[in-house]
Order: sequence, then structure tokens, then C-alpha cells
Amino acid sequence: MELLKGYNGDRDKLGRCEQFFLELMQVPRVESKLRVFSFKMQFSSQVSDLRNSLNFVNSAAEEASSAIGFRLDSLLKLTETRARNNKMTLMHYLCKVLADKLPEVLDFSKDLANLEPASKIQLKFLAEEMQAISKGLEKVVQELALAENDGPISENFCKLLKEFLHLAEAEVRSLASLYSGVGRNVDGLILYFGEDPARCPFEQVVSTLVNFQRMFNKALEENCKQIELEMKKATETDKSKMGASHKEADHLVQTPIQS
Repeated sequence: MELLKGYNGDRDKLGRCEQFFLELMQVPRVESKLRVFSFKMQFSSQVSDLRNSLNFVNSAAEEASSAIGFRLDSLLKLTETRARNNKMTLMHYLCKVLADKLPEVLDFSKDLANLEPASKIQLKFLAEEMQAISKGLEKVVQELALAENDGPISENFCKLLKEFLHLAEAEVRSLASLYSGVGRNVDGLILYFGEDPARCPFEQVVSTLVNFQRMFNKALEENCKQIELEMKKATETDKSKMGASHKEADHLVQTPIQS
């Protein structure tokens, strides 16, 4: 457009690309309008992605708040404390006790389905995304106010933008309400585990819970394999004893009785 500003020749001699830009140059604040339309085109997917991420965080906070309260830093230490044989950890023992006393809680991971996706989300990026959407909408409002004074050239632009704004403003209000609710739930979750929201970020809480979940399931699997191994050894021992008994019986049958 800068190159075409000084062109005074025949437009028909220009290529289609240059002719297109000459037309764009007639539109007031064309760059601003293009930015607004770019925001409009990306709005639905941008809002949808942010809403999904917020819902993951919200659900993870609600799921984890159903747990019995304890300090987070104690969770991952369960694998550090070992028995004298150095094979069984406190985590293995916990799994064993639960298997005997409360087997219904062994698959608690199913009740924490949103922890894994939530652990991949950083709240600061959600805050930045929320701010970007809000600011983008403000620019739409500003450009619409200016465009209404452009005359006929911006009539269609104004019509499309008004229709978009009617839906977008309601969507952003709903999103802002969800965002605020998520913030409260996240702080509530951190306080629930006896931590300070200013010092213990949500990402740390979720990461700890996800790691605990993985270590618990691993210890449970190892316990099951150990039980299977012990049962297999017991079966082989029984078979060996039975084989020895049969051999002894055969020996007695084959040995003649002496008078």
C-alpha cells in the first residue's frame, strides 16, 4: 500500500493484487478493520478453547476437594519410606491396607479424570487469554463507533459487527463469570490442603496429585504381581509335595512286605 500511494497511472495496467490493494486504500482505517475481522473470525474457537480449559481446571478442583484433607508434601514421601527388606514402601503398605479394608477406593483415579488434562494447563496463560479476548472485544466496540461515521462505505461492515457484538458480549460475560468462579475454586482447593495460594500455585497442587495417583497405581500393580508370584510359588510347592507323596506311595507299593 505504501508503494501504491504515489501511483497515478492507469489502474487497468496493474495486476489484480495491486488493484485489490488500491480498493482497500479507499476504506477508512483499513488496518483496524482487518484486525477486528481477524478477531471476529477467531473468536468462537478462542472462546471455546478457553472455556474447555477453565472447565478442566474447575472439574479438577472439585474432584480433588472430595479427598480427605492432608498436607500435600506428605503424599509423595510415601514412596521414600521403606521396610527393612527395602522392597515394600509405605505406598505399597497403604495399597495393601486399602485392598483389605476399603477395596472400593482402589480405583479412585476414575473419580479424578480431569486431573491429567488440568495438569497440562497453566493459569497464567488462561489469564492472558481472558485478557486478550476482553481487549479484542473493546477494540471491536471502538472501531464500530468510529465506522458509524464513515458513511456508505462502512455500512455493511457496521451491520456485520453489530450482529457479532450482540452475541460476543454475552459470550464474554459468561466466560468472565466462569473465569472468576474457577479462580475462587482454585484458591479454595489450595487452602483445603493447608497451603497458601500466594506460595503454592495450582499447577504445583495438581502436579503433586497426578504424581501421587501414578505412584499409587504403580504400587497397587506391583502388589498384585507379588500376590500372583506368591500364589504361583505356593502352587508349585504343593505340586512338589504331591509329587513326593506319590513317589513315596509308589515306593511302598513296589516294596515287598517282609515277614
